[in-house]
Amino acid sequence: MKIACIHTSNVSYYELKDLFAKAAPEVELFNIVDDSLLEEVKTVGHITPAIVSRMCSYFKIAESLGADLIFNQCSSVGEASDIASRCVSVPVVKVDEAMAEKAVEIGKRIAVIATVASTVAPSSNLVRTKAKLAGKEVVVDELLVDGALDILMKEKDVDKHNRLVLNAIDKASEDHDVIVLAQGSMTALLPYLKETKVPVLTSPAMGVQKAVDVLYGRN
Repeated sequence: MKIACIHTSNVSYYELKDLFAKAAPEVELFNIVDDSLLEEVKTVGHITPAIVSRMCSYFKIAESLGADLIFNQCSSVGEASDIASRCVSVPVVKVDEAMAEKAVEIGKRIAVIATVASTVAPSSNLVRTKAKLAGKEVVVDELLVDGALDILMKEKDVDKHNRLVLNAIDKASEDHDVIVLAQGSMTALLPYLKETKVPVLTSPAMGVQKAVDVLYGRN
């Protein structure tokens, strides 16, 4: 069995590799990385026909290489992944699907915290879509910690990134049932969240487990 992971940066490359190795060591994982996708969506603010075209190409390549499932790593291109999934016959799982489903399950007032503007709408819309599918009414508040991802990726200042996001989490915990961290890179904050008043969800581990479950027909 093979899983192809489509990345828009190297931020989660090794983390996802390790998670898949633990969840399904018998499955072969291969990766396609195109960091121009994230740069384009950040610059424009939304997915473009060119992004969709490249995603479709990568999905087709992944399928041609024998992938039994395609895993989309980046929330910012999640809606492009939805479109590209129609180009292939194998299952497609987005990294943040399971997280969105869990958030809807446990809360009605949900905060989606993102560190890059292009992720806010697709991540929030995914939660709303999952709520609709579950027949549940929810309130989704979109909270952007603007520039934090650049601080992490370009300045390599982990402490500053963490302070900014943790402050947003503390504020959101005052009036929300559950907090969704839109970027997979935000898993670095987990050790600091043990005393947070409400559940704080991150996507990588949950997304990987969903992918493995779908691969084996358990979901």
